[in-house]
Amino acid sequence: MATTYRYKARDKFGKLVEGVMGADSRDAVASKLEQMAYLPIAINEQRETELPSAKLIDKFKRVRFQDVNMFTRQLFALQKAGLPILASLRALKDQATNVVLRDVLGQISRDIEAGSNLSTAFGRHPGVFNRMYVNMLESGEVSGRLPETLERLAKLGEHDEVIRMRIEGAMRYPLLVVVSLVLGFLGLVTFVVPKFSNLYDQFTTELPFPTRVLLGTNYLVRNYWWLLALAVAGIIFLAHKIIQTNRGQIIWDRLKLKIPIFGPLFLKLTMSRFCRVTGTLMHSGVPILQILGIVKESVGNIIVARAIEDIKESVNEGSGMLAPIQQSELFSPVVTQMVAVGEETGKLDELLLHIADYYDSQADHTINNLVSLIEPILVFVLGGIVLFVALGIFLPMWDLMSLFKR
Repeated sequence: MATTYRYKARDKFGKLVEGVMGADSRDAVASKLEQMAYLPIAINEQRETELPSAKLIDKFKRVRFQDVNMFTRQLFALQKAGLPILASLRALKDQATNVVLRDVLGQISRDIEAGSNLSTAFGRHPGVFNRMYVNMLESGEVSGRLPETLERLAKLGEHDEVIRMRIEGAMRYPLLVVVSLVLGFLGLVTFVVPKFSNLYDQFTTELPFPTRVLLGTNYLVRNYWWLLALAVAGIIFLAHKIIQTNRGQIIWDRLKLKIPIFGPLFLKLTMSRFCRVTGTLMHSGVPILQILGIVKESVGNIIVARAIEDIKESVNEGSGMLAPIQQSELFSPVVTQMVAVGEETGKLDELLLHIADYYDSQADHTINNLVSLIEPILVFVLGGIVLFVALGIFLPMWDLMSLFKR
């Protein structure tokens, strides 16, 4: 019976890789790691006492975007090295650190052994590998260029991952400011306002509106905080349910494109994804109508998906992509001109990739200046809240001083 080993190794780029692998001995694990171009650092037998807690943690795991990208890059490297696909999948299953991905790869290996082709086996797990991924695998199988297809998939995934990481990095400062603002306001209402409430109780006249709001907020937070928490949770749950409906999704997607600063950024990223995926699939030999059907589902925005559906209908009628692109008003004039040139020259796939680079450069500029664009809004909101709190606290005191003077 094979023993489970936990290992640490470094890939050819020096990145640390950790995982578990079943083998007969440590030497067998080291041999498998060397076959995958890994340099073993530590290989230790995993004790049985470690398994219950590991299994408990594994229940909450999901296959992350980074896990799929890493798997694709590793599968490309093994295929480029000439290793059979089944041996490659088994090797990657043994070294996968994500238990869900490990189980999925095990099922894919069993399906292939049972006679399924690669794309069909992957297509049975849409929660991990989306339709675009499966269709590109199918085109690679049919054309006999699976390593090239895997390389394109890896580049697409890594490109999306870089964009996500950059947006997350740019949003850290604004989110920190917003969280600090909310916590500071709650702290003032909870601990500072009550100090003045006894003084305010001596007033026989009506308190100013800001003061009444602060006292009312303090009363709600101190006595009905649980009700406020339930209300916030209920609003979030209700909004989530509404967005899941067709009409709610349309309203949400339209709103995302109209939000100041973020709306244009979302549109640029969506258009970049549409052009890059379409150009990549065309270069892989996938039929254009099938491509548009795939991209329509992968852009993640119903408004843009409708425009793509119009493009698909136009192509199906033999009219080309140019007319619906012009009518959609989502694409910039530069993009429209490049599509026109691409259709005339027959190099639409290359020009679509150039268009994707154009949108990426525009999105990079927005992301680089995201903090400076959001900062005036944050300052305005912060100043407004500070002014409101100051008026709520000091207006009654000024009224009291005026009374003393009279």
